[in-house]
Order: sequence, then structure tokens, then C-alpha cells
Amino acid sequence: MTDAPKRPNADANAKTGETPEETGRISRRGLLAGSAGLTLGSLALAGKVRADHEHGTGAAGSTSTPGPSGSLSQRAYSMPERVADDVAHDPASLPSPLDRREPQTVRVELETIEKEANLDGRATFRYWTFNGTVPGPFVRVRVGDTVEVTLRNAEDSWMPHNVDFHACTGPGGGAEATTCFPGEEKSFRFKALKPGLYVYHCAVPPVALHIANGMYGLILVEPEEGLPPVDREFYVMQGELYTHERFGSSGLLTEDYDKMLEERPEYFFLNGHVGALTEHFPMKANVGETVRIYFGVGGPNFVSSFHVIGEIFDRVYVNGSVTSPPQEDVQTVLVPAGGATIVEMDLEVPGRYVLVDHSLSRVERGLAGWLDVEGEENPEIFAELE
Repeated sequence: MTDAPKRPNADANAKTGETPEETGRISRRGLLAGSAGLTLGSLALAGKVRADHEHGTGAAGSTSTPGPSGSLSQRAYSMPERVADDVAHDPASLPSPLDRREPQTVRVELETIEKEANLDGRATFRYWTFNGTVPGPFVRVRVGDTVEVTLRNAEDSWMPHNVDFHACTGPGGGAEATTCFPGEEKSFRFKALKPGLYVYHCAVPPVALHIANGMYGLILVEPEEGLPPVDREFYVMQGELYTHERFGSSGLLTEDYDKMLEERPEYFFLNGHVGALTEHFPMKANVGETVRIYFGVGGPNFVSSFHVIGEIFDRVYVNGSVTSPPQEDVQTVLVPAGGATIVEMDLEVPGRYVLVDHSLSRVERGLAGWLDVEGEENPEIFAELE
């Protein structure tokens, strides 16, 4: 018996409509196959794709920015209609804690899918994803397990892709063994030696561009005894996006390699896009419950000062380490790019709690999430005074 994440569903695999111009771009994958090196080939194709967008159907040249009513501080409390094509990963969708203690072979199937999807209420972006979501699937194994990874790059991809597991001891974390051009499939295996919460990501050069465009996720290697039980678990990752167009532009936006090198993102968000954890998938819990959040930073560049407004972390597994005792009573947690943490909260008062990076200017560029807690009021802990 194995713990095997499901293959992406039909919606994740569905192709977006392609214009003749886009079909021409896809055919340029031959340029990659004949290039002198993977890095130069990837850079050349990325530049060509951006140039095509800028002279085609993208939003190049748009300089629109949101007015006061578009501020995330205000928009965080509105509920616009959901966009059909969405890469956001539901934070409540993750495997249950393992109920076994003996090592097994766990098969993980990943498909790299490039798809145009919602960025915010005005714009879309061609994301590069694992299994059609940002972040990719949450992988859960036990220390001592053998993890067999199969990665397939979709036929209609424009780029080569691979996967580097930070939980893997071996060359490139598996990146070299899984580098696939469009239509290819490769596999490797590794033994999960160290328990903890780890990032995985695409590592095809330019690595930062592949990560920024959405190719990251988390893998939890449970200790032999497992983690203490909680009532609810959530999966949240922070990302940043470097678009040629300014924040708040409309239409199909394009990646900007120069801005990425200069570390000047236009967007920050949780779970794939602006509003993913407010308008689409707000987290829900009840008074009296204990919740655990597996939090990671895809990056590729910025550290997160992870904070939940109105709550205090009762326990923090610093840097995702589950072999050290958790810190207690922590207000804000620093999580580096390519790093992770585990936080737990005992919920005592109903209301809306907002997940932020306490570098709070990033809220105005899209980064916020909701934890909505229902239940009876608790005036001994919190009450408004008339």
C-alpha cells in the first residue's frame, strides 16, 4: 500500500484556448532542444515569449494603478465573483496525518502545467505550475519512507521544467534527474532521511523565474511518532510576481526578467494570486479548536515576516524543524525564501483574523488571507466597551 497523491484532474489538464500566434510560440520549443545550454535556451525563450506578448495581446504599456477603492486594505473585505480559471490552492486541501508508523514507498506524481489564469480582478497571467495550482500539491510522507517521484512536462508547455526537493539528499534534490522538455517524463527516488517541513521547486535556469511564475510547494516529512493532533490543518505559501506591467494593470500580464534580477516585484500574494485566501478560499475554524498552518515562502527573493493580526502563535516549529521543541507565545515569524515554518493557534475568540507579511506595504500589493473563526463570544478575553 502506498500514499499516492492523485494525478491532476481534467480541469487542471485542460488546455487554454490557443490562438495561431500562441501555436507558433509553442513550436519554438525546438529552439530549446538545439540550444547550446539549458540556461541560455531558457533565457532566450523567456525573452522571446515576453516580446511576443508585448507586441501581441498582453497588457504592455498599461500604466493603470488602483485608486483608493482598489487598496488591498479596503478590498480585503469585499467578495467579488470568482473567476473560473484559477490556480489558487485551497489551503484546506491537504493529505490527512499519517496513521502508520512503518516506512513505505510513496509515489508522487507531478505534472508541470503552464496555464493562463486569474491574477486579480483585472488581470491574468501565464503561470507555470505543478499539477495546475500555486503552490503545487502538499506532499506528506514519514521519515524513512522511500519517495518515488515521477515528473511529466505537459505537451503544450513552452519551457523545460524539473523539481528540486529540499527534503532530498542527492544531486540537485532530484532536479537533474527530472529535467523534462515538453512532452517528456522522468522519475527518480530518494529516501526521506530527515523529518521536517521542506520546500520543493523547479530548478531549471533561470531558477528564480520558474519559481516566481508559480513552481513551488511543500513536503512534510513526519517524524516516526507523527505530530501532535490538532483540529484543523492549513497549507499556505507566499509568493511574489515580477510583471512587466505595473500593479493594477488589466489584461494578460507578462513576466519581467529585469525586474526579477533587480528584486522589484509588482505583486505579493498567498496561494497563487491576489485574493486567493480572501475572496476564494478563506480559511474557516471554530472557537475552541486548535489550528496548524504549514507556511512556506516560494520567493524567489523576499523573506516573510509572517503574522496573524489579532492572534498569537501558541507554538512555532522554527524553520520547519519538528525535532526541536516548538517555541511558544510568538507574535511574528521570519521565514526565508525557500524556507518554511509550522505554527499553531488555540482559538479563543470569534472573528476574522488576517494573515499578513508584517512588511505591511506588501498588503497593498496583494498579500492577505482570512481565518474566519465562528463561535460564542468570550468577553473575558475580548470585548468592546461602549
